[in-house]
Amino acid sequence: MNAALPSIETRRSEALDNFRTRGMPHRRFEHWRYSDLRAILDAGQVAQSGTAKWRVENLPQGVELVDLAGPADAPEWVMQNLGAVGQRPTMKEASLAFADGGVALRVSRGRKIAEPALLDFSGSGNVRLLLVLEDDASLTLMETHDADAGLLRNVGVEVVLGRGATLSHVRLAASAPRSITIEHIAVTEAGNARYRAHFVSLGSKLSRTELHIVLQEDGAEAHLSGVSALGGETHADVTTHIEHAAGGTRSTQLFKNVAGGHARAVYQGKITVREGANGSDSRQTAKALLMGLRAEADLKPELIIFADDVKCAHGAAVGDLDQESLFYLRSRGIPEKEARRMLVRAFLEEAVAEIEDGTLRAKAWHEVERALPHAMVALQ
Repeated sequence: MNAALPSIETRRSEALDNFRTRGMPHRRFEHWRYSDLRAILDAGQVAQSGTAKWRVENLPQGVELVDLAGPADAPEWVMQNLGAVGQRPTMKEASLAFADGGVALRVSRGRKIAEPALLDFSGSGNVRLLLVLEDDASLTLMETHDADAGLLRNVGVEVVLGRGATLSHVRLAASAPRSITIEHIAVTEAGNARYRAHFVSLGSKLSRTELHIVLQEDGAEAHLSGVSALGGETHADVTTHIEHAAGGTRSTQLFKNVAGGHARAVYQGKITVREGANGSDSRQTAKALLMGLRAEADLKPELIIFADDVKCAHGAAVGDLDQESLFYLRSRGIPEKEARRMLVRAFLEEAVAEIEDGTLRAKAWHEVERALPHAMVALQ
């Protein structure tokens, strides 16, 4: 092991100091303005929430697993990357400082893993996940979250993709209306690496999925998509920041939201094209259907460009179901309730179709279908 690498305990100590210095995120932080965490949670509760549980339901052959409950004798690839990937905002610092466990997965150079790995998080507390795919490796991961989050489940995820590596990542979060669920995902990509992720968010008391992705070398790509189906008083916030740090990099984002009752859907997407990242290509789209007068959607795409010869576009739209389409279906004898369901499903289908694995796509659709009746309740 490289003696120059700081120990895990040193990194945890630094994370604790940073967490105490920064304090809890709240609405006066621009990127937390729609998700006021400090109003419902204090730092003491975060520190005392314990460690969430994880379970690998399926570990394909060729995927190396390390239990982070005992990182003192962890292999060098864990020591090199755990707590060292990307920026460390407040809640990611908390998951590093207070988690007594977690899991690290690695796929070695050149290995193509055909069978999906299945990882489940449950219970309350902080927990860590580290994914390392070496050059030309590939993996599909489905990450599921049970509804029994307790007060708080705070997950810190780090992803390191070597040259030509490909990770397909599906995150499925069950509805947890009495819980606070937070996940921060940091991704670094070498040349020609590809990160493809899809997020199904069915809402919590406060749900926040935050991503920071750096396309470090030429040819790196990130493709994000997701759906939220929210009802009652649930909340789901997806906040992304993709940095194009090299030329010839590509990114796409497509997020669709359906909100009924008093629910609130949030999408904040920021693209930064750094100086010298000429020829970068980026598109981001966010849309929301509001199923009643009390539901809310806040969509905020943003572009910051410091390079030349780039192709960047963004758009956002919030509205109701198309009344002409609804009238057409009803005129063909389809009951209004079923017609509305057909139109909502058609609205979401484009985003769900981004999941490449057919089995995982069907599982995601199943959970969305179960959530739709609750999300389509309109309250005056």
